[in-house]
Amino acid sequence: MVTIGNFFFKYRNLLFIFLYLALFIPSPDIFTPENFGENYYWWPIIIGLVVTITGQAIRGATIGLAYIIRGGKDKKVYAEKLVTEGIFNHCRNPLYVGNILMLLGVGILSNSLIYVGILIPLFLFIYQAIVLAEENFLRNKFGAQFDAYCQRVNRWIPNLNGISKTFEGMHFNANRWILKEYNTQFVWLVGITLILLFKYPQLTNSSEDTRNNLLFVILPVLLIIYLFVKYLKKTGKMVA
Repeated sequence: MVTIGNFFFKYRNLLFIFLYLALFIPSPDIFTPENFGENYYWWPIIIGLVVTITGQAIRGATIGLAYIIRGGKDKKVYAEKLVTEGIFNHCRNPLYVGNILMLLGVGILSNSLIYVGILIPLFLFIYQAIVLAEENFLRNKFGAQFDAYCQRVNRWIPNLNGISKTFEGMHFNANRWILKEYNTQFVWLVGITLILLFKYPQLTNSSEDTRNNLLFVILPVLLIIYLFVKYLKKTGKMVA
């Protein structure tokens, strides 16, 4: 599993591209009019948005409270120090938990049985392998310190005991969250917009004109915000 994890760690960014594109693969629906009535579409919309926004909130809290060098080094698992504060004091892999919930949420939002039933379990297997590879590196580098951390904090299931003290005792760095997440936020919001407008014509009364008008407003606004944040980052006018 460690070998598998090291392989997928190297190519994990490509994995996300594939998973986002897979949202639009034709699939049987999870929620259907036969099982959930005429207004069945509200089920995937509400559940999907709640789950995916929860995932994004976990990522935001993690990045805003305690910075961790992500992305490895030379496409390999790497860490300069063992980060245990912030959300890492409640879950060893909060960023990955956030990613899982974000992708599961958009999968539910797309009402795709193939995505939720096949691709998400495959994604969980890959993430488990990546985490085992990271833990192998951390255990070799930090030894007893990492073992003690593992005994105290769960790998996947967040322990919310003391979470209020965590937020009270640390400063949330909003700039860092924005600068580190604006790429992810842009892709995520564009994906949600496309799913809602193309998957659920009920939201626009089956009017292609209304749908297209919304697209011509929402997508450019998101792009302008994205380019503005990128500009602020490149010019150093916004720093973490």
